[in-house]
Amino acid sequence: MVSGTKRKYYMLGGKGGVGKTSCAASLAVKFANSGHPTLVVSTDPAHSLSDSFAQDLTGGALVPVEGPDSPLFALEINPEKAREEFRTAAQNNGGTGVKDLMDGMGLGMIAEQLGELKLGELLDTPPPGLDEAIAISKVIQFLDSPEYSMFTRIVFDTAPTGHTLRLLSLPDFLDRSIGKLLKLKQKISSATSAIKSVFGQEQPKQDSTDKLERLRERMIKVRELFRDTDSTEFVIVTIPTVMAVSESSRLHASLMKEDVPVKRLIVNQILPPSASDCKFCAIKRKDQMRALDMIRSDPELTNLTLIQAPLVDVEIRGVPALKFLGDIVWK
Repeated sequence: MVSGTKRKYYMLGGKGGVGKTSCAASLAVKFANSGHPTLVVSTDPAHSLSDSFAQDLTGGALVPVEGPDSPLFALEINPEKAREEFRTAAQNNGGTGVKDLMDGMGLGMIAEQLGELKLGELLDTPPPGLDEAIAISKVIQFLDSPEYSMFTRIVFDTAPTGHTLRLLSLPDFLDRSIGKLLKLKQKISSATSAIKSVFGQEQPKQDSTDKLERLRERMIKVRELFRDTDSTEFVIVTIPTVMAVSESSRLHASLMKEDVPVKRLIVNQILPPSASDCKFCAIKRKDQMRALDMIRSDPELTNLTLIQAPLVDVEIRGVPALKFLGDIVWK
């Protein structure tokens, strides 16, 4: 994982509460200490990177993490800031982006009538999954800027399973939706331009079309990033319980449908070996062994590289503790 200088992306995801953030942060520290300028991004609206690094990383901007050998930066997307950006993008001089689009088609009068139905307010409301989508969009911006070309490893600390699956399917959905909008606009424009040319009116502006095309290009770029087997890997994180393993199996099946490359499965919080177990520990260890057997016999998970991360007796918080965990997990 640390070999090579070509930029690589690692997305860590799974059920809530399994230790995704600790694993993502420890991997980022491992990369930085191995000589890779690294960026770790939280796409979970309920951020915990700041807690993991024991450092204030809030504000929605890149913040340098203190401690690692090579540069390590962290980014926690600010949900409120993301929503404000959505509203700004959807509004222009007091009018909605939808009205601007329809004005460009020569349908301003219809847009005004639709405005009475308050459709603009509906479309100005940020949709579910916006935080994750803007997080990825921001990273794409970073990739296009020479200022961020230094990073050779980018680690994503993703939201719990349901949010992440929605995030991974979002580029396809938007690509199809934008494609339909562009086809509709083209059909309407060809009809209205013929009428306008008779009366000598100017042709509709192409601004709205260009914006949609740029958004579509960005979504295609995100989709390709998710599916690039040479540069991207999704790492599933779970714990040794029947419920968590079952969800991990479903997650892997969904990732396969989206063509997202998966190679590794981390099983976190494994009880360490002990010469003598109390009754509670003995029962717990038996439950964990049953969960591990489930993984080995599950057709979705059996071919993944299994990484067992032990339950440790210290809280994993701060760069030294993350380095300690990383040396155990990311051998």
